[in-house]
Amino acid sequence: RPGSSAPGAVSGPGPSADSRVSPAGKAQQGLTERYRVGSLLGRGGFGSVFAATRLSDGAPVAIKRVPRNRIRHWGELPDGTSAPLEVVLLDKVSTGFPGVVQLLEWLELPNNVVLVMERPEHSEDLLHFIRAQGFLSEEVARELFRQVLEAVRHCTSCGVLHRDLKPENILVDLATGQAKLIDFGCGTHLQDTAYTRFAGTPSYSPLEWNRFGWYYGEAATVWSLGIVLHQMVCGQHPFPKGRNISWGQLSLPQRLSQECQDVLKRCLSMQPLARPSLEELFSEPWLQVSCLAKRRMKADVPALEVLSVCFSSTVKAGPSPSGVGT
Repeated sequence: RPGSSAPGAVSGPGPSADSRVSPAGKAQQGLTERYRVGSLLGRGGFGSVFAATRLSDGAPVAIKRVPRNRIRHWGELPDGTSAPLEVVLLDKVSTGFPGVVQLLEWLELPNNVVLVMERPEHSEDLLHFIRAQGFLSEEVARELFRQVLEAVRHCTSCGVLHRDLKPENILVDLATGQAKLIDFGCGTHLQDTAYTRFAGTPSYSPLEWNRFGWYYGEAATVWSLGIVLHQMVCGQHPFPKGRNISWGQLSLPQRLSQECQDVLKRCLSMQPLARPSLEELFSEPWLQVSCLAKRRMKADVPALEVLSVCFSSTVKAGPSPSGVGT
């Protein structure tokens, strides 16, 4: 966390990025004097993300470079420093919670703002993870979905609304099975009243936004979570491009358990008030302790090894390029 010593080490071999460096803001050293910048990991509407190494200790990090003229919203850090809203939100959630990418520091350069974040080396985004297998078994999906749900709950407890929940913004560490939420570029402060502006990916926007031009943070989040879960267990978006999402019956594969179908139908309810709250989701029968959770409590076994043992599906672990918040 900028200007602090909050915990939160980088996953993977080699030196960790746990040791925080100088306070955020106007850097005393140039970017190239402190980091060795490597390959491009991803590019989005708000900036580009590069793999990098911190020269002081060799820690792997991700560097997001955002042109100043693309920064639309600014906020204030606890110490009164003016900062881009994305930095403010990341500062709020960077408490060492493992399911959310940690901001290590940020730098102001003449034409750019640079965010330095942790970088799990052996990870890939959830979209590629799903595509590699076609779709995920319910047991694997349950474990990952529970982790994503916990990450979202952490964000809301910090007063942050992510607003761009989708498989591309969830990293899966192939060495540990840890899911990690990334990219807060579309995020905002959490509020109890309705939002009348949307930022995020249109195909994940809630039905009420498309119909009426407003949405509530929690109900919209649950809608997006429903789409993510559908992609996990079905291998595709529930509402392909051009398909009308105002229909009332969600067509689901018969192979899915009734408990899993119930979660999907509730999250993707056309009525915002009929969707479960985040806390209610944790109580869903489908999300109760799984084979994986029981095995991990008994022994320190790598998550993906347990997945293959419990569910008779082998997941090959290995390094894969991944962006951290483009």
